[in-house]
Amino acid sequence: MNRESERNHPTPANITTMNKRNAILITGTDTGVGKTLVARGLARALCEKGLKTLAVKPVESGVALESSPNEDGVLLAAATGQDHPTQALTRLTCPVAPPVAADREGVELPFEDWVREIEVLSNQADIVLVEGAGGFLSPLTWEASARDLAKRLEAPALLVVGNRLGCVNHTLLTVEALNRAGIPLVGIILSAVGEEDESFETNADTIRRSSSVERIASLPHVTDWRASLPHLKPVLDWITE
Repeated sequence: MNRESERNHPTPANITTMNKRNAILITGTDTGVGKTLVARGLARALCEKGLKTLAVKPVESGVALESSPNEDGVLLAAATGQDHPTQALTRLTCPVAPPVAADREGVELPFEDWVREIEVLSNQADIVLVEGAGGFLSPLTWEASARDLAKRLEAPALLVVGNRLGCVNHTLLTVEALNRAGIPLVGIILSAVGEEDESFETNADTIRRSSSVERIASLPHVTDWRASLPHLKPVLDWITE
């Protein structure tokens, strides 16, 4: 690659040191904590930085038979403008955990196919953002969770946390699970998901002092995901500098 193309297509240095491939797992402490909003904003920010970025959700439940513009997998693809995939790799209609939905619908969940597809995507992009379903240990199949997906992909994790009372315990448990699994932590994003409570302003410092995790960013409540971009700059720096 010549110097001109290097300037136009910078290498994400931290990614190459954190994992052999170039995937990042976007995971959460729970469902409904803002994973998709963060993934969309981060994907767009990486694209605007000149990095070819793809975003994928391996499995999504609770969707209609016909693809909808409001599905997480579709929203992720729209954020990058990618041609493929344009929706979750596996879609399920029942609004429950993927393996439960799959059992009800008589669908096989092809974990190995997801891994292979993401590996193919990794060869086509600088960075692939992989959004899990539910929390870090929520089952993607009866045999595998986001933990297993990250290990197979040798991917670090970006942890999204709903900034509310109770999130400290959820965060510390997830950080401990990441450490036990040997999965590097890119950082933590505290996402405003509802009305502010008494813990809102103190959760970041409490998590930092209790976990020794220094990389913690806060994302206020936004009605348009594009408004998240300025608040994700620290995360962009964690990944690309």
